[in-house]
Amino acid sequence: LSEDDNNMEEYPTEIHDYLAAFEKSLGSVDEMLKTMMSVSRSELLQKLDPLEQAKLDLVSVYALNSMFWVYLATQGINPKEHPVKQELERIRTYMNKVKEITDKKKASKLDKGAASRFVKNALWEPNAENEHTSKTPTKGKKRQ
Repeated sequence: LSEDDNNMEEYPTEIHDYLAAFEKSLGSVDEMLKTMMSVSRSELLQKLDPLEQAKLDLVSVYALNSMFWVYLATQGINPKEHPVKQELERIRTYMNKVKEITDKKKASKLDKGAASRFVKNALWEPNAENEHTSKTPTKGKKRQ
């Protein structure tokens, strides 16, 4: 190895842990991409409902743009001043819309009939029969 090659391998020891974590993350991304690419897109989309298809598309395009962001940073280009920033923001907007739709689907639906019966049965209704048999004292009246 020449001296220049040797100097390229050296880096400050305090960033070693960061570089090791980065290398591990790259390995994870590589494995995920291999898994995703092992199945044809049309075959994968056939198995998913439209909402799941949208989620898959959004995650894919977000991951691709995020990797491009990292690439720009490694090339000394500030990604915050590049159109990729607006693209990531646009994708996040759609991700939030999909999340809202998913949350609405998960939200419990109000069964008006059941709610009405519940409230009706929970309220005490005075009438001639239960006025004398009620064990709950009424407020403001003295018992005789």
